Amino acid sequence: MDVWFQEINWTTFLEKTITSALQLVLILIVFFIVRAIGRKVISNNFTRLGKQRSMSPGRAKTLEKLTLNIFSYILIFVLITFIVDIFEYDVTALIAGAGIVGLAIGFGAQGLVSDVVTGFFILLEKQLEVDEYVTIGGIDGIVEEIGLKSTKLRGFDGTLHYIPNREIGTLSNHSRGNMRALVDISIAYDENIDEAVAVLQSVCDKFAAEDEAIKEGPNVVGVQSLGDSDVVLRIVAKTANMEQWAVERKLRKALKEALDANGIEIPFPHQVYVQKENKAN
Repeated sequence: MDVWFQEINWTTFLEKTITSALQLVLILIVFFIVRAIGRKVISNNFTRLGKQRSMSPGRAKTLEKLTLNIFSYILIFVLITFIVDIFEYDVTALIAGAGIVGLAIGFGAQGLVSDVVTGFFILLEKQLEVDEYVTIGGIDGIVEEIGLKSTKLRGFDGTLHYIPNREIGTLSNHSRGNMRALVDISIAYDENIDEAVAVLQSVCDKFAAEDEAIKEGPNVVGVQSLGDSDVVLRIVAKTANMEQWAVERKLRKALKEALDANGIEIPFPHQVYVQKENKAN
């Protein structure tokens, strides 16, 4: 009788194990399918909104990443709920437990709550968006993602910075409106300043006509400073967003070539070696 009872128990155990394993595999398959379809639908909807200009492309990317983030959290919670139910655990108790844990987080993990609240107001006030060039806490970079808890900032050296939303105090957004391109170029004291300004301005006028990134200028504003061995002339322009660095590089090249072509010297340090000859007695 005992042997027969044990065989029945083992048979029941194996049946339940196989059934649970099949259910788990099925749930995981459904999870990955739903996640793929959901992410695709969300991405397509926000891409369409960005193209229809009902919102800016940067705003569309920002809300897309945030929505995907929330969707993933919800989907993972549902997955855990179904998995727990497979093993015949009381799902109601799990949900109640989640409520208790949430209450504990509210009292204990104040930093997390502060992150979420701060992130909400950043999105509400549109302080920054994905693909914008910003400075947060002394860190410069391009916004890659704005989440409920943290913001991802990609530095120009490739470093990815994770900044908790509660630490975003002073935020400088460099991507709202046209940007300034600034070039300082030096000439020697012996050169005629008015002639140099005229040469540089002619280059600027030609540059503005050929480069679509230029929105205003470039203009030679005059003498910026008097150095130890040079007179510094300043050129200022307004460019399309994120194009200021490329404009500065191309403008420096064009200005240098124009000064060389007109025989205007750009001063540079010189070294003179004096060799003393020993006279034979």
